[in-house]
Amino acid sequence: MKSTRTYPFYFKSTVILFGLILFSCVLYFLKGIFTPLAFGILLAILLNPVVSWMEDKKCPKPLAILLTLILAIVIAAGLCYLFYTQFLSFSSQLPAFKKKGAELFAQFQQFLSSEAGITTARQSYYIDQGKQALQSWAGSSLGTVATTMGTLFILPVYAFLFLYYKNLLVNFMYEIFLEQNSEDVSAVLTQTKKAVQSYMIGLLLEAVIVACLNASALLILGVKYAILLGAMGAVLNILPFIGGILAIIPPLLIATITKNGLHTQVGIIITYMVIQFIDNHFLVPYIVSAKVKINALISIIIVLMGGAVWGVAGMFLSIPFIGVLKIIFDRVPDLKPWGKLLGDQVPAGHKGQMWNKITRKVIS
Repeated sequence: MKSTRTYPFYFKSTVILFGLILFSCVLYFLKGIFTPLAFGILLAILLNPVVSWMEDKKCPKPLAILLTLILAIVIAAGLCYLFYTQFLSFSSQLPAFKKKGAELFAQFQQFLSSEAGITTARQSYYIDQGKQALQSWAGSSLGTVATTMGTLFILPVYAFLFLYYKNLLVNFMYEIFLEQNSEDVSAVLTQTKKAVQSYMIGLLLEAVIVACLNASALLILGVKYAILLGAMGAVLNILPFIGGILAIIPPLLIATITKNGLHTQVGIIITYMVIQFIDNHFLVPYIVSAKVKINALISIIIVLMGGAVWGVAGMFLSIPFIGVLKIIFDRVPDLKPWGKLLGDQVPAGHKGQMWNKITRKVIS
């Protein structure tokens, strides 16, 4: 006769907490390995329908994967070329921007000296401190840029290998679980694939719409380099929560340098607030998060945790990661409460209220 041993809550909670800390440490110290792997998995899942379509047309699997990757690289290169041409036009005006910026900065220094009582020497001290911090940040950023470039080169290789060994990986997922759980495994894999594909395609569509709205608004306001700034804002907007704030800074700076007065800056702030409202209340719920339904509280926490562990890449990967976890939690009976905690469905009341009502009826 088999005996099932139960452990007290404090013991189980300690083990779970220790496991989470250990898992986070592994992710942090091996982020250089796991970050490109995670992006490779996302890219492979995104390109999988195209590869499957080519295979259905009797195209050999390696050739189908290679042609799909080449098509994706050509599209990405075309977008980069568009950014590059816009940036060349912008860089030709840098001397004029630098001169106007120096004039505005001198006026700002005079304002601080006369109105705020901050002496020129004190301002110079603050500027030197800022330069030192900027140099330190630039040094660390060079390492980040080098890592990013390395990731971009290895990303197609990972995507190719994941797509080529797809059947091997899927069979492994089936074989490590019991045969009676094969239906649940199939459901989790199918839902995960659909959720990630829906999220990535929705994210790309959202970026295109936001870029068009940004560029149109800046063109109407007469801001120079509206297409470049609109696209830049859409890319920054991909970062959850902080992206919308960062996206408004470049057009404000360009408007301040190229235009007199503040009416253009006020117009930019108003239009970007309207675009953010449209994005947060229509584009994200109905296009991006249609399959990844995570409540706002968990989204904020997981994005901050992802940023702490993997930086900007972690902030981007955190939402699909937690979406996959929710799909798994919803399928495992013991983990269903955690799946409900991550979800966006808010009950009208909690079970304690229901229990109190039943108790009062019994007593009365």
